[in-house]
Amino acid sequence: MENGHDRAVLLNADVGAISTAITDRVSAEISRELNVPPANILISASHDHSAIFGGPRPQAGAAPGQENTPAKAFEEKLVSGLEQAAKQAHDQMQPASIGYGTGNLYLNVNRDAINEQTRLWAQEPNLEYPSDKTLAVIKIESLSGHLIAVYVNYAMHANSLFLNGMVSGDFPGEAERYIEHAYNNKAVALWTSGAAGDQNPLYLRANSKIADARIHAVMDAEHVDLGTAVMHAMFAGNPEADKITLDPVALEQSLQLVKSMGQITAEEAIRVMDHIRAMNTEVKIEGAQQEVTCPGRRRLDTGREGTPGKYEDSPEPVRIKIGALRIGDIALGGANAELYNMIGQHVKAGSKFHNTVMVTLTNGMANSGYVPTDDAFARYTFQVLGTALKPGCAEMGIVSGIDNMIEKME
Repeated sequence: MENGHDRAVLLNADVGAISTAITDRVSAEISRELNVPPANILISASHDHSAIFGGPRPQAGAAPGQENTPAKAFEEKLVSGLEQAAKQAHDQMQPASIGYGTGNLYLNVNRDAINEQTRLWAQEPNLEYPSDKTLAVIKIESLSGHLIAVYVNYAMHANSLFLNGMVSGDFPGEAERYIEHAYNNKAVALWTSGAAGDQNPLYLRANSKIADARIHAVMDAEHVDLGTAVMHAMFAGNPEADKITLDPVALEQSLQLVKSMGQITAEEAIRVMDHIRAMNTEVKIEGAQQEVTCPGRRRLDTGREGTPGKYEDSPEPVRIKIGALRIGDIALGGANAELYNMIGQHVKAGSKFHNTVMVTLTNGMANSGYVPTDDAFARYTFQVLGTALKPGCAEMGIVSGIDNMIEKME
């Protein structure tokens, strides 16, 4: 996008995450080639768990130094794809207008809960805890009224095919394709993740049947705890996990559910677009970025969830990149981490722009792990146990940092 003198670039990839090394490299190339300030570039990942864990794996029996050849090849393809997408968008720019609207989706749920049987913290649906149902939609159309692009944002993990062995865009990919098909594949749809660190799809029964079978196969064979088994099942080519025969009914139903959630997401986005009346042709574009630095910790024990962990202070601080990008009366707050939902809600509540969106997993990956709210540190969920953060720094630093950058924008 450009307004005659300032430019911005919004990119997204249906992958689990994009490293800071890659986003910095892509951002530098786009800035150089297209004259876009780095602060005006947002490169996001949809956090699809079937691409990050189902994608390229090290080759068995590869020669030393060649073990990661498939992953390296994939990274180069990702870099090239992002750069080429930005350049193609630049070459195809046309006079346009932009508008904003919101809808509601009741697909997500808070996943911090006390298990009814064990009375310990677990990852389970908790309908009583905070969950932002807002679907934010940015519509860009030609002056003749034809859709050019739509930028969609919602706070929900794309983990509905977790550990099923497939490579898939999950429900974000389905939603993007559905929207593009509805407009005869003449527009581009981008789905981005809101503050979804503690937000799961409400319906995970079918996929959980598959994932649990693979995880317990590893636990039984390797005699490891739940957390270790999950990691081994994710990153393997783990022979114990891979020999499990997937439940065909559960597999069929989990795939159908992904399609259904993608369709519902897309239909709500289309409904919102149809009701956006205020479309602007002249907008101010302005971006800013900064870093939040917090003291870190290092875990000394294992265990996925349920009981407190043991930690020592880390000599390395936690660094989280945050940003704000204004496009007219729309403000996009960015963070390169997985934020708990209330952090995103606080950013939106404190922004001077009514039309504020929180975009996470953007411009790299922080060394924090999850970013819980300060009150969440009393819950022994795997997100809290695994974070490199201590309470009392990141939540306020992110909220005040983004809102202050927005406040300074004219």
